[in-house]
Amino acid sequence: QVQLVESGGGLVQAGGSLRLSCAASEGTSGTYAMGWFRQAPGKVREFVAAINWAGDALYYADSVKGRFTISRDNGKNTVYLQMSSLKPEDTAVYYCAADARTRAVREGLGDYWGQGTQVTVSS
Repeated sequence: QVQLVESGGGLVQAGGSLRLSCAASEGTSGTYAMGWFRQAPGKVREFVAAINWAGDALYYADSVKGRFTISRDNGKNTVYLQMSSLKPEDTAVYYCAADARTRAVREGLGDYWGQGTQVTVSS
């Protein structure tokens, strides 16, 4: 069982930056792809970014390409989402996901999910 804990959310002005972190429970074994999703009020959850176990395959939603960067540190069992040039439309609860299959993460079908962290971008 993998437990995921997100952190790093907060309130930021448009054009600013935030870095989200998602730490997997200690002792997590196996190789997991990880990713980020977000859900704004009244909207469906949407894919943001994903990364495979090795960190050499990265995937992004068109809406965040060039602004967000996903990375991971397997030694720390942690995945990061560096968000820059933030816009008010980026406001949402951001969720971390993990699964042994990269495709499952990308499609929102991951086995493991965190509780989410709120990101609010003011105009």
